[in-house]
Amino acid sequence: MVDINLEIEKYLTQCKTQRRLDEKTLKAYSIDLGQFKQYLSMRDCLMKQVIAEYIAHLHEIYSPRTIKRKIASIKAFYTHMVFEDIISENPFNKINTKFQEPQVLPRVIPLTLIKKILIVAYKRLTYAKSEYASRVAQRDIAIVELLFATGLRVSELCSLNSKNVNLNDGNILIMGKGEKERLIQVGNHEVLTSLRNYKTAYKTLADKSEYFFINRLNTKLSDQSIRFLIKSLCNQACISLHITPHMFRHSFATLLLEENVDIRYIQGMLGHGSIKTTQIYTQVAAKKQRQILTLKHPRNKLILNNE
Repeated sequence: MVDINLEIEKYLTQCKTQRRLDEKTLKAYSIDLGQFKQYLSMRDCLMKQVIAEYIAHLHEIYSPRTIKRKIASIKAFYTHMVFEDIISENPFNKINTKFQEPQVLPRVIPLTLIKKILIVAYKRLTYAKSEYASRVAQRDIAIVELLFATGLRVSELCSLNSKNVNLNDGNILIMGKGEKERLIQVGNHEVLTSLRNYKTAYKTLADKSEYFFINRLNTKLSDQSIRFLIKSLCNQACISLHITPHMFRHSFATLLLEENVDIRYIQGMLGHGSIKTTQIYTQVAAKKQRQILTLKHPRNKLILNNE
């Protein structure tokens, strides 16, 4: 009989050391498989009926999106066990896991609110009373500007490597999900200036770190610190709408679409295509992408007068 506890432990180790999955994915796998293991208890974990009962159990507790993730985690684990000849047949092959998932539209930040957030960020720099406060304000401005200017995922921003940021021509090489690379250009002058100002302010500290954005310990920023920053700026700007860093990504894409930018270019900028498609896009359409982001990005409409 398969020792499910041992196999899950070995699988998670492989995901970390060999597949090099990111921390969020590893955490999700650990939680999902841990809950599955607890449900199985003393039952036969390979039985199709038990798995089907567990899926029904998930539908009683979680949202469709969470259920979909948890099922995917378990299916991946069973696929792994088949591949490693730990079990001979995948029970999921005979279980219908499909269900109707309600469509959830991306939440977008109105342009007026993005302007308010940026104004508050720049005001913090104006009223900074110490060198440290000024340096942090420069970093916060650069973070918000870059989120909106490029549609970066928060994890991509936190992991951004200094050597991949070329502020002379505005090129930024991004390592996306699954270690997929994509190149994006920053065409807005104010955004580039904010990045250069940040780099100058943090030069002494940044030279000791591989990451472009760093905290007071000279290590990379966490996702949580970015969420805290956005929340803090929204509170100061008296914005009641719950705004998350990822909403800047949705706003980036939606507002560009409203400017009649071809969806294919936006797809490439967001990194939603395959790595092959991304590489072709980078080589063939780099000039077109720069033109789009320089001339059509909504950031060009925002005039900050420290209102």
